[in-house]
Amino acid sequence: MFENIVKHYKNFPQEGIDFIDVMPFLQNKEVYRSLIKEIGQMVSTPNVATMEARGFLFAAPLLTDTEHVHNIVPLRKKGKLPFVEGDLKEVVIMKEYGSDMLYYRLSDLAACTPNGDTLEVTLFDDLLATGGTALGLAQKLNGERVTIDGKSYTVKVKEFIFLVEITNLPGREVLEPIAPVKSVVKVQEDL
Repeated sequence: MFENIVKHYKNFPQEGIDFIDVMPFLQNKEVYRSLIKEIGQMVSTPNVATMEARGFLFAAPLLTDTEHVHNIVPLRKKGKLPFVEGDLKEVVIMKEYGSDMLYYRLSDLAACTPNGDTLEVTLFDDLLATGGTALGLAQKLNGERVTIDGKSYTVKVKEFIFLVEITNLPGREVLEPIAPVKSVVKVQEDL
């Protein structure tokens, strides 16, 4: 149902990249509502960590439309998260076309809902291609320790969920050793 909604743009943002545009999901209320419901059924944790900006568009509605999702942890670019000393964590990520940096706050993780001694997190993003962004984030988040109400918890990425997965790129193989990978839409990139 959702496969025909995404659009492809060749050679954007640079030569050799096939840009997958998920913004058409925002052009139809019923399609968007169905998509959010589908994502919500895939999420098995109360905590969803997601990247700006497209990730926010599809993860934030889970707070009101999915009973078991309680928290969204924002993962942002440099200069987008105000912080106090020691709160901000930096993550180097590798994309198909170069490296980048993302940031998260320990205080956002400390606002999450733990499960036993673990703080389980679903890592959600709009697109899975080479897996570099999700890999960098999972490696940094896994084992992170946060204190909630005086008790220490270890963060664990329990699953990866993607709106779109490019199946003929290695993203799934890169991430599956860490946690299960789920995707709503599967497409192939013309190489």
